Amino acid sequence: MSDFYQTGVVTTLHRLRQEPIERIEQDLERFARRRPVGLVLPALYSEFDTLAMQQIVPELRKIRYLQRIVVTLGRTNSQQFARAKAFFKDFYTPVSMLWMDGERIQGLLRMLEERGLSAGGDGKGRSCWMAYGLLLALGDCDVIALHDCDIVNYDRMLLGRLCYPVMHPNLGFEFCKGFYARVTDRMHGRVTRLFVLPLVRALRGMTTNAPFLEYLDSFRYPLAGEFAMDANLARVNRIPADWGLEVGVLAEVYRNCAIARTCQVDLADNYEHKHQSLSPDDASKGLTRMAADIAKSLFRTLASEGLVFADDDFRSLEVRYVRMAEDIISRFYADAMLNGLKFDRHGEEMAVAAFAKSLRRAAAEFLEDPLGLPLIPNWNRVMAAIPEFFDLLQAAVERDARQAAETQVA
Repeated sequence: MSDFYQTGVVTTLHRLRQEPIERIEQDLERFARRRPVGLVLPALYSEFDTLAMQQIVPELRKIRYLQRIVVTLGRTNSQQFARAKAFFKDFYTPVSMLWMDGERIQGLLRMLEERGLSAGGDGKGRSCWMAYGLLLALGDCDVIALHDCDIVNYDRMLLGRLCYPVMHPNLGFEFCKGFYARVTDRMHGRVTRLFVLPLVRALRGMTTNAPFLEYLDSFRYPLAGEFAMDANLARVNRIPADWGLEVGVLAEVYRNCAIARTCQVDLADNYEHKHQSLSPDDASKGLTRMAADIAKSLFRTLASEGLVFADDDFRSLEVRYVRMAEDIISRFYADAMLNGLKFDRHGEEMAVAAFAKSLRRAAAEFLEDPLGLPLIPNWNRVMAAIPEFFDLLQAAVERDARQAAETQVA
């Protein structure tokens, strides 16, 4: 059960009581007549063998307010694509599938590369961007929602609460970010708790005029992968192709959407999904790589807002971050003790030490190349350069669907 307190500059919509899903869905079915919504599901083929996907698909089958669903499939061959498509057979909602490894989609990605419009490397950012493009090409959705496919305790109330603020005709929101607790017998969400939270607050203490940091600090769970937005935002937003995706999305929303039209919503009493390893000895993977990518995305956003970073600033920031993180660990320890949770204080301190190295590496890479990897261009730019691209994308998806149907028959 949530409190009802409003903190920061972003409107917070709380979970004040338990209520039946029927009330939410009746409203959403009515709203959908004027504000049809499309759902994006970024997935790997391996996720179709997990308990999470076996929970998500039956729940989505019950929903009647979605205009369509777009599933993006990565790391998938033709037989796996056909099998994954069969998961959504006889759905009430039309389901389109983007086979990211298929030759047709790969051909379109090569076309973008040749025109100087790179969509980045393989990953969630590129997959989501292509799904937005398909929904924009089809032109029958005013709202786009997204959630991950590894949510172990998924129920459709999560999606209903996520869509409600943007679909409601009288609320005026254009972007809604989800938040939730991630707790089992212990606290999870180490990158949010031990890296993003203390880093943002350390940066706020080093500058007197950075409204973006106040905005970012207002989000209860800035790395949550669940959000809903007006389709026009999907058209104009650029996004990173790396692990800085969630912070990059918030940065683009800050740039393109009034704060008064931005909100966050409590989606669930608890949220359980797969946990990634810290990988303190390998900077190329795990949470240490994620932390470095997030930091670089944050530095570039702040630089674009006019903040100047030098070597001395980053040395001070690292010291300030570690001190802030250590203080925050003490807060989480007290919270865990009161609630009877396990708490590995040594493990938390080791995570902070690993994240401090990620921060140092991110600072060095930023100073060497402040621009870094370019953001994926927005869809307005793509359509200005390749006016026929939406038609080509729709045709590729339709042909891949026919190929999958033929594979199933064979």
